[in-house]
Amino acid sequence: MKKLLVLILFFIIFIPNANASTNSANEYILMDMSSGRILEGKDYNNPRLIASITKIMTCVLAIESNRLDEIVVIDESILKAYGSGIYIQVGEEITLRDLLYGLMLRSGNDAAVMIATFVSNSEEEFVKKMNQKAKEIGMKNTIFTNSSGLDENDKGNYSTAYDMALLTKYAMEYEEYRKIVSTTKYKVKTNYKTYIWYNKNKLLKYNYITGGKTGYTKKAGRTLVSSADINNLKLIVVTLKDEDDWNTHIDLYKKAKDKYDIYKVLDKKDFEVKEEYYKDKLIIKQDFYMALTKDEAKKVNTKIKLEKIKDYKNDDIVGICEIYIDNNYINSVDIYIETKEKIKEHKNIFQRILEMIKFW
Repeated sequence: MKKLLVLILFFIIFIPNANASTNSANEYILMDMSSGRILEGKDYNNPRLIASITKIMTCVLAIESNRLDEIVVIDESILKAYGSGIYIQVGEEITLRDLLYGLMLRSGNDAAVMIATFVSNSEEEFVKKMNQKAKEIGMKNTIFTNSSGLDENDKGNYSTAYDMALLTKYAMEYEEYRKIVSTTKYKVKTNYKTYIWYNKNKLLKYNYITGGKTGYTKKAGRTLVSSADINNLKLIVVTLKDEDDWNTHIDLYKKAKDKYDIYKVLDKKDFEVKEEYYKDKLIIKQDFYMALTKDEAKKVNTKIKLEKIKDYKNDDIVGICEIYIDNNYINSVDIYIETKEKIKEHKNIFQRILEMIKFW
């Protein structure tokens, strides 16, 4: 009997739980960045305080302001910031781009407040833009109340692992964003002093990690967003309230690497739709890739859905191509019309280039 009890205890203590890598996370998600497909997760639609991963949205709106090279004169709005900071001073002059590095590498709350004030004249107006952008992206369970992620007096920012993965997928479309979040060390000189900032994202020591953002407050706990590119398999992991978040992220990437490969499901060059209603060519403007297991790759199918538009013009969206695994909907790609006039225009440009070559 004693031997049996010892054997049982051995298995309990030493045999690892299959889901041990994610047990520490209250909510988490592993997303295929290419398709937006959820590969794994737990309670990823449950809203929680998100702390400084909020700053991903702040960074995105600053990039979209198209003012990155403008000089920001630091004003007294930064005096209300507390917690982590880059310690900029009133009267200091620094570019908006440099502030973004301080925001994302060092999680500067003072940088967040100043960015919001500079882009929208006040943090209140900037927060309105944050919530508007969240709706545009499809973040249905997110509410922002500030640009930094601080949650004093129960006025913090709430979101979900899924919504933050959506935001990261959107942000990673910007080259400037990708450059910032993948930077490990950044040096900047202002009219007051010289800064050297090191990225708080410890995962960047792994060569397949392409970026991310850390976060922490006592109420929110540890929050973390990361992105990876493993042999063209592009992935996003988000964890909320996870005390072992670094290991959770690495373990999820390892599991994905062993389980999935990247497949080109739609090729824009070979895309063809046979439809009598439209005499002009129907095209897609982007290839569509997906992370799939070998078995899933055999089960991918598509459905074409077209609208019958009478007075259409070149480049109008006339339908969608839906992608499924068996009967499970994954995503869709817009279908555009390319009129004969557009094709002729392409030919004319090519002919002019040939003529120029012959002339020279």
